[in-house]
Amino acid sequence: MTGQCRPVVLGLTGSIGMGKSTTASMFAELGVPVWDADAAVHRLYAPGGAAVAPLAAAFPDATGADGGVDRARLRACIAADPQALDRIEAIVHPLVAADRAEFLDQAARSGAPIVLFDVPLLFEGGLDAACDATIVVSAPQEVQRARVLSRPGMTEAHLAGILTRQMPDAEKRSRATHVIETTGLDEARTAVRQLVRLYARQEG
Repeated sequence: MTGQCRPVVLGLTGSIGMGKSTTASMFAELGVPVWDADAAVHRLYAPGGAAVAPLAAAFPDATGADGGVDRARLRACIAADPQALDRIEAIVHPLVAADRAEFLDQAARSGAPIVLFDVPLLFEGGLDAACDATIVVSAPQEVQRARVLSRPGMTEAHLAGILTRQMPDAEKRSRATHVIETTGLDEARTAVRQLVRLYARQEG
């Protein structure tokens, strides 16, 4: 990005059911370019995606009929081989990082003053180190549970399993630069607008 101003990088995260995707869309509505980590992986796994060939070479059973990576088959590979996850991450993580770097480069070329990294495991994966500031979305536990358990197919056991893999909300809040409460959409939207104004002024 020689000769270009690097955008201010905001990292957004939050536990399941806390309203992260809704909050990310609020930033996007205000013109902030958003890099979605989950969407990046979907692109890499889709037919023709950059992760398909190396994953197929390492795990021939992991591809589906459409030529893309079949996530269910990949999970089966992980279940059958304790070392499979490390091998998968060694293939996929650099590709995700390249996708993120290309996004940041494009944002710089377009003159965007700030960008948002939408990453479910921002702190767990250490990506907060690449951010100028971090934002955690949060809501009371009873609100979180009600939101998640209203999703089709979600159970108490499934929710408990997901939460064991995520950093506790209290720890995320303590590590974040900013916390956005998502109990009310209007209040959350106001907080997003304030942050966009704050960091847009810090450009350069």
